[in-house]
Amino acid sequence: MIIIMAILAAVTGPRFAGAITNHRVENAARRVVADLTLARQQAMTRSASVTVTFTVATDSYQLAGIPHLDRPSEVYAVSLAEEPYQAKIVSAVFDGEAEVIFDGYGVPDSGGSVVIQVGNRQETVVVDADTGEAGVQ
Repeated sequence: MIIIMAILAAVTGPRFAGAITNHRVENAARRVVADLTLARQQAMTRSASVTVTFTVATDSYQLAGIPHLDRPSEVYAVSLAEEPYQAKIVSAVFDGEAEVIFDGYGVPDSGGSVVIQVGNRQETVVVDADTGEAGVQ
């Protein structure tokens, strides 16, 4: 019985780890898309610019001028390195900068992309330069 369980664990362990990696990177990418969409919508609602700044060194980003959802006295900031994502921001490039600014019409100052990695799996979030819409590529 123990031998059968050991064999099953040896066979299913790597698959389970791969599924967790896929889940984390996909969820991290969806989170970035949702937050870019939030920044764009807030810019249009307020008729004022909203900046999303990515910090590759700390695997984090913040939405300037938007309060944190749980702590309104703090800036909206997300660390992808923490649970539940445990992800790394490989790159964030918007016309040579690591930030995108949505104007009062929701149009970004430039298109660009954010590459997110968990383990050996990567996802790329792209912001369309004309519409400002974000999506996973």
